[in-house]
Amino acid sequence: MDSVGVAAAAPDAGPGPAWQSKCPWGAPSTTSISCSLADVMSEQLAKELQLEEENAAFPEVVAAAEGPFITGENIDTSSDLMLAQMLQMEFDREYDAQLRREEKKINGDSKVSISFENYRKVHPYDSDSSEDEVDWQDTRHDPYRADKPTTTPRRGFIGKGKDITTKHDEVVCGRKNTARMENFAPEFQVGDGIGMDLKLSNQVFNALKQHAYSEERRSARLHEKKEHSTAEKAVDPKTRLLLYKMVNSGMLETITGCISTGKESVVFHAYGGKSATEDKVIPPECAIKVFKTTLNEFKNRDKYIKDDYRFKDRFSKLNPRKIIRMWAEKEMHNLTRMQNAGIPCPQVVILKKHVLVMSFIGQDQVPAPKLKDVTLSNEDMKKAYYQVLNMMQQLYRECNLVHADLSEYNMLWHDGKVWLIDVSQSVEPTHPHGLEFLFRDCRNVSQFFQKGGVAEALNERELFNAVSGLNITADNEVDFQAEIEALEKMNEDHVQNHGKKLSTFSSDGDPPIYDE
Repeated sequence: MDSVGVAAAAPDAGPGPAWQSKCPWGAPSTTSISCSLADVMSEQLAKELQLEEENAAFPEVVAAAEGPFITGENIDTSSDLMLAQMLQMEFDREYDAQLRREEKKINGDSKVSISFENYRKVHPYDSDSSEDEVDWQDTRHDPYRADKPTTTPRRGFIGKGKDITTKHDEVVCGRKNTARMENFAPEFQVGDGIGMDLKLSNQVFNALKQHAYSEERRSARLHEKKEHSTAEKAVDPKTRLLLYKMVNSGMLETITGCISTGKESVVFHAYGGKSATEDKVIPPECAIKVFKTTLNEFKNRDKYIKDDYRFKDRFSKLNPRKIIRMWAEKEMHNLTRMQNAGIPCPQVVILKKHVLVMSFIGQDQVPAPKLKDVTLSNEDMKKAYYQVLNMMQQLYRECNLVHADLSEYNMLWHDGKVWLIDVSQSVEPTHPHGLEFLFRDCRNVSQFFQKGGVAEALNERELFNAVSGLNITADNEVDFQAEIEALEKMNEDHVQNHGKKLSTFSSDGDPPIYDE
């Protein structure tokens, strides 16, 4: 029997796979034979094997889709149900193809893509999927990694003839500039320029580079400024080091915490230790006044110090650190004058740069209350008034100073008497605005004690004459201040002409005021 006869008789031999009936060499019906290379590469055999795998993986789908229209070419079209299923399958495939086209149109070359996978009709195991469908897991190209521009060889050009491209090409340079932006500082947001195929010209790239460098330097300056300036209830590393040295040397036993904050300084409480020298006695409780090294909160500080002859030659508006040290030194000298005159005030212990250590006015870490916060009887209020009047006269005549910020906020009530604090802004009467500051102090003191019920309290003009010894007889406040300004002008002209610190203010019986 020839091979044609074997092939024709094979279907009657019994049930068997479809590929046996179409084998060109035939096959015995009783025993199985090995497949040749042509059989293995047969497309129909591949479909049969794939169908068997799908039936094993998705049994419920196979049961629903079981029918002759899937397994072979001899499809029975006599059943209306079969035709409806075939038409529906075709419709679903066209619908899925339309979705893929829309998806590709919308996504384009973008890194971030959208997917209509949830709206597909045919399941992913369908073998007749479109060739446009891409499985990202099977591709070697990573869509989330941008393609960097190719480098130009050393010869400076690529290509030949008309297609030559030099390193000065506009497109090549633009892409290289876009890639260089990734070397900017991390704080400078450059975006996905490579993914968008952005082409930056040299002018734009240089401008962005300069801006990124300026922003980096500005950020560093802001960080340095914040690190090197004292803030509210906090100290910078340099101040912290000064405090550590005081504690390590034994001058201070411990620093307990912050007790007061203001526009110019922060005050801490500390327990005193032992002094290195026997002639200096450190009080049991100390107040550490740390002057803020930033001028943001007290910008008019210079008018109190630049016209003071003691610090005029050393004043520098361009160096805030020096101004703060001079400010702390000014308070130390003023407190020393007041202490020598017997005025109740904190005792100076030591000055280290902008850190001033003084005696603590209070007890057991509790500071003495301010005069505005304490409730006094009529007798104590009257006593406090005469004490303040006496201290103002002593401050003006014996210490040759004007407080310049005297009010109930800068006076403490402790041990039955008034204590003066915060004298860093105090100036001498020969200051160009010394009498104006004195009149302002007199107004604050007079208004406070008059509101407190002291009937003997003088008004601001009478108090000014009583403290200064001047006899300004003006009927109203405007004329009174005009005479004060005239006296200040006269004194300033006298100082400029003669170079002496002699007050030319006329007084009744009091000697002229000389500086130390």
